[in-house]
Amino acid sequence: MDIGVISVRYARALLKSAIDAKVEDSVYQQMLLLAKSYVEVPQLRHTIDNPMLSKDKKEMLLVTATGGEQAAPLTKAFISLVLKEDRENMIQFMANSYVTLYRKQKNVIRGKLITAVAVAPETEQKMRNMVENRTQGTVEFESEVNPDIVGGFVLEYDTYRMDASVKTKLNSILNTLTH
Repeated sequence: MDIGVISVRYARALLKSAIDAKVEDSVYQQMLLLAKSYVEVPQLRHTIDNPMLSKDKKEMLLVTATGGEQAAPLTKAFISLVLKEDRENMIQFMANSYVTLYRKQKNVIRGKLITAVAVAPETEQKMRNMVENRTQGTVEFESEVNPDIVGGFVLEYDTYRMDASVKTKLNSILNTLTH
């Protein structure tokens, strides 16, 4: 069977169980943390995929990667099930699938604001509110400072990108002058 198909099935079952237990939000945060752990600690994949490492040690590592003692009992039970079924090599994909399914179910949109200098929290909140009003959803907002844009801002969410940076405007003027 395909890794994607299996991962989505496990993720769908976890989301249904989490919703039934009313812990889908905390499981979402834990699956985000697990997916992030795989990205930030590449050795995690090699360690979890190592057939010589005991299931107990793998379970301890995975529970730690989801928040340790703060991990929901459902998350711990899910990790145990995945290990019992010898599917630990797919758990990163399961975590990513859960995040995607959760966002779709809860209408959560990811947004990003890029500015040349740090902006006040009020300004960031205004941008978040604008995106939430346009999308009728909840926005997970990320701010980034990038001095290369010189001034202005770049706002991205869903498939939308608004580039009001000085750098882009200068490049546009330069292209107009050279052509």
